[in-house]
Amino acid sequence: MKNRMLFPRRYTRFFVIVIILLATSTLSLGERRERLIDEWQPIHYEVSITLDDKLSQVLSARTEITARILKEPTSQINIDFGEMAIDSVTVNGRPVRFVQARGKLVITLAKAVKMNGQLRIAVAYHGRPKDGLIFSPDKDGSPSVTGDNWPDRVHHWIPTLDHPSAKATVRFTITAPARDLVVANGRLESTTSSLNNSRTWVWNETVPISPYCMIMAVGDFARFESNEQNTIPLLYYVPKSDSPYAMQGFAPAAPSLKFFSETVGAYPYEKLALVVGATRFGGMENSSAIVFSSSLFKEFRNGQPRSRTYGIPTGVRDVVAHEIAHQWFGDSVTEATWADLWLSEGFATYFDGLFIEKYEGKDDFRA
Repeated sequence: MKNRMLFPRRYTRFFVIVIILLATSTLSLGERRERLIDEWQPIHYEVSITLDDKLSQVLSARTEITARILKEPTSQINIDFGEMAIDSVTVNGRPVRFVQARGKLVITLAKAVKMNGQLRIAVAYHGRPKDGLIFSPDKDGSPSVTGDNWPDRVHHWIPTLDHPSAKATVRFTITAPARDLVVANGRLESTTSSLNNSRTWVWNETVPISPYCMIMAVGDFARFESNEQNTIPLLYYVPKSDSPYAMQGFAPAAPSLKFFSETVGAYPYEKLALVVGATRFGGMENSSAIVFSSSLFKEFRNGQPRSRTYGIPTGVRDVVAHEIAHQWFGDSVTEATWADLWLSEGFATYFDGLFIEKYEGKDDFRA
């Protein structure tokens, strides 16, 4: 996930991991307090979001969580949620009492639920989140919206259990201006145009994924499809000014998929989209929809060292392979606790190196 191209950002992800680990410890080396998934567990999210024409806010949103109760008797549900304005909360279709404060949404159930019982919790809300869903112009100045959740920022725009191990399936229904393209996790089920110059996109991820990997990206993208023979669709979404660089810049993607599939196991998701958008860390391995920094292809123009195999800057080669390796390590196989975050980065870094060794040689691997 860390940016390998610009030195000031190169170790950002590492330092964030260190901060998280320190925050879960005490200065006296006392017992670390780790959050446990022991009260309720998400099974599936239905997330419906309608954006305004300027891509400046969420006009309306509704998230329905199918939840399994893990502890009995349970009379309250604590959900991670930010400060967006809530319009209603229902459980199994009936209004319930709730309190929203300090990043939590505490719901009081009408009656206690037994262990292994299931609930449908629906939260309707609107506004502009403080974090997680980034509203900003793309590198061409066009409006765009991008999810950027790592490590625990998705709750600012989706009510969730915001912990890496709380994996669930998710379906996104996104209504955006008709001029824009929308990409999210999973497989595209449908697109529907409306008379009000908007279009609704439905993306469905049927493989359980971590909440920090649940994203959508909306913008005036140019869309490309890999011309390699792949077992899954391999798609590229870039700002239009990056169109000349997209196919060559993402050239390592198809061989990365092939190498990791042969070395580790079958690719775990329905498609892979590589998106140039807004991300704090230079690259974010969202399941089946990786987002790279808007500066990804900047090195094409500043004389950086080039890959002998792909003719692209080595920094671009490295970060593409690294984020694709995360689809197996970090996404499919996920850390159970915050203290295990280093495993995700360690495996992705090592398998990025193995990819470089195979296609560029041992000297590049050692370097």
